[in-house]
This record gives sequence, structure tokens and C-alpha cells, in this order.
Amino acid sequence: MKRTTVFNVVCLLAGLFMPAFALHAAPPEGEGWVALFNGKDLTGWKVPSGNEGLWTVVDGVIDCSPRADKKGDNSLWSEKSFADFTLHVEWRLKETKGEYLMPVMLPDGTYKTDETGAVLAFKRPNADSGIYLRGSSKSQINIWCWPVGSGEIWGYRTDQKMPAEVRAGATPKVCADKAVGEWNTFVITLKGDRLTVVLNEQTVIDDAQLPGLPERGPIALQHHGGYNAEADTWSPASSLVQFRNVYCKELDAPEGG
Repeated sequence: MKRTTVFNVVCLLAGLFMPAFALHAAPPEGEGWVALFNGKDLTGWKVPSGNEGLWTVVDGVIDCSPRADKKGDNSLWSEKSFADFTLHVEWRLKETKGEYLMPVMLPDGTYKTDETGAVLAFKRPNADSGIYLRGSSKSQINIWCWPVGSGEIWGYRTDQKMPAEVRAGATPKVCADKAVGEWNTFVITLKGDRLTVVLNEQTVIDDAQLPGLPERGPIALQHHGGYNAEADTWSPASSLVQFRNVYCKELDAPEGG
């Protein structure tokens, strides 16, 4: 009994004093990986004009405060543009506000219906953000609380003009999200118009094709709305989100560059 107690205390102390990088490891700089977030400020990112309080750095992480809301695009865009790359980014939803009516999604990206043809949907607690690729909101990788899981590419899955295989490819294969409040890890690889998304070491999007995707563009952390001061209400899809350990490896960069 005493040995177990001593062991538990040692493990607790080790956890308290273990370096932060060991608790949430990220790719090291060098070997092609470059940090897009320095952990101190938003250098390298374009903060929405006139709304500097929306995106801030809190305790070493990028924090979105949707109370400081205004109309227009409030997403946080990288100053640099990218072509082919692998992106490592950790994120978490801080909390949910309200309930969102969520349709039941099928593996092919369509919605389940009842015997009358009506879409089956249920209200659930929710928050909402995402990551834009190559400057395109159409290529947004969703971060949300839908049962299908994060990683869905909304702009392609919902585009009725896209082939069925494209819409199915934009639908997560598995829900790999951790509970609200816990940190998740995306590893996003984009080559040409092909996208693979690994969430918490599970492949949720596997070599999906994104026709018409620009060849190069910036990355954005999405703002999806939030608090309405006039109505004193929260959107049930508020961007109550944080990001940390944002690293990118350009796959088209010359060796040694």
C-alpha cells in the first residue's frame, strides 16, 4: 500500500515538473517544420481590423473571444501563403453555448431521412470553428460538436454540383474528437487537390479530392460567430476555441530551404 502511494506521488510530481513540450509534444523546428505561432503573440498572422480583442494570446495559446464580435470576416489569416504542406495544429473547444439542430449524416455525406423524406435532426450542445486551406473558405476543415466528428469539409460535402465521390470523401470516416475542453491534434496533409486529415491519430479524411482548390494561399483559423450584444444571446455555433502548437512543413520547398 505504501509503495503504491509513494509511486503515485512520484508520478504526480513528475507530471507537475515535466517540461511543457513533453506534455503536449509538437513537431520540432528544423527538419522542414516551421512554427507558425510563437506562443507569445500573433506575429505572422493578420488580426481582423478594428477587432483586435477577438483573437489574443492567453497563457501561451491562441484564444478566440467571440464576445468581441463584428460583422464581416473575423478569421485569423496567416501572412504567408502555402501550396503543398503538412500542418500540425492542436485545438480545443473551451465550452458550448446553446444547442444546434444537427442532421444525422450518412457516410456518403447526405442526411438520413424518415419515412416521409424529412431530414432527421436533433438539438445538441455545440461550438464551431475550423481551418481554411489555401485562402479558401470552401476548403474549411470543420471543428465542431456534430456526431460525425471534426474534419468534415463543409464546402465540398454540401456542394450538390460535386460528384458523389467528392462529397463522400469530404465526410469524416470516424468521429475521433475528444470531449469539449480537451485538446485535440490535427495533422493535415495537402498535396495538389488531395487532402488527408488525421485527428488524434485516426484518419478521418483519406485522400479526399477538392476540385478547383487554389494552387496556393494562406491558412486561416475560422471565426464562426459568437455573442450578440444587442440581443444578449449566444449563437449555438460560437467559436469558443483555442489553438496551440501550430507547425507547418512545406512539401514543395527546396531541400535545405
